[in-house]
Amino acid sequence: MTDQLENEKKGLYSPVTDTPTAYRREGADAHPPMDFEAYKSTALRHPKQTLIYLPQGITEVTGPQLGDALVSAGDNDLTTRHEGEPIGERITVSGRVFDTEGKPLSNTLVEIWQANAAGRYRHVWDRWPAPLDPNFDGAGRCVTDETGRYTFTTIKPGPYPWGNHYNAWRPAHIHFSLLGRAFAQRLVTQMYFPGDPLFPYDPIFNSIADERARQRMVSTFSIHDTQPDWAAAYVFDIYLRGPAATPFEEEF
Repeated sequence: MTDQLENEKKGLYSPVTDTPTAYRREGADAHPPMDFEAYKSTALRHPKQTLIYLPQGITEVTGPQLGDALVSAGDNDLTTRHEGEPIGERITVSGRVFDTEGKPLSNTLVEIWQANAAGRYRHVWDRWPAPLDPNFDGAGRCVTDETGRYTFTTIKPGPYPWGNHYNAWRPAHIHFSLLGRAFAQRLVTQMYFPGDPLFPYDPIFNSIADERARQRMVSTFSIHDTQPDWAAAYVFDIYLRGPAATPFEEEF
């Protein structure tokens, strides 16, 4: 049992099946460090002491259960929640979620939150002088289907200033939260849009030193999925581990 836990920590065993896998964790450059000087708030947020490995017990594995019961029809369409239509560029964002072994992960709760087209969140602490949209709240959720696929209809978010340094602006992005079947399995990442001119100036995006890993957070425009006269389409596949793993904020 001790050998199994050691191998699991090294990425040599699947935590679900306890069977050997080909996965080995990537180098440190593929994940953001806990303390990144250019991203000022990490100095106050990151742990100061060595992390302690805590294997999941029966409580974390068995509950509370998450899934279809938490999702209602239309929760994945952020453009139809209110009396009117939101302002901005209508888009669809879709993709598939893959597990440690590269297999599609079904019945996984996927949540998103984002700023509106003007780059403002519907949040009490977001006070920069950009208009709020009464027809857009910026949050959605869905459950992946049997092929691991999710789909959202939303408005393309705008960039916004964030005060980290002089003239600091965040690139347009959408936050993703994957909850699996229990709260202990939660992973959080951000999806960006291709060709954003703010990439070179954003310390959050550039806290991942590996260029290839950074690009795994950038979605792909799809003309094939774009709906004529309706919505441009972006594709964003999420890999939990392995050579194509999506960088997650839990690595901070």
